[in-house]
Amino acid sequence: MNDKIKIKLRIADSYYPLTIDREEEEIVRLAAKQINDKLNTYRGHYKDLETEKILAMIAYDFSRQVLELKDKNDTRPYAEKIEELTELLDKQFSNN
Repeated sequence: MNDKIKIKLRIADSYYPLTIDREEEEIVRLAAKQINDKLNTYRGHYKDLETEKILAMIAYDFSRQVLELKDKNDTRPYAEKIEELTELLDKQFSNN
């Protein structure tokens, strides 16, 4: 079943109407809250900076965090090592 809901999401000083899956509502609202919390923190540190520039800094910060998490969760080196060890074991067992 396609259970969609309409919400108004407040980010910074604007409201954005969205249609989302009901099960996504919590994560969508949490994402907006994180942006707004970070915005308030930056506004406290950079009182004279325009909201658009602060939002750009926030976008950069979240993007950097996502890239760092991707690097931490990259399992490719482990998969390659497992494949290499499997080949070594296969050779060892085939020699016996």
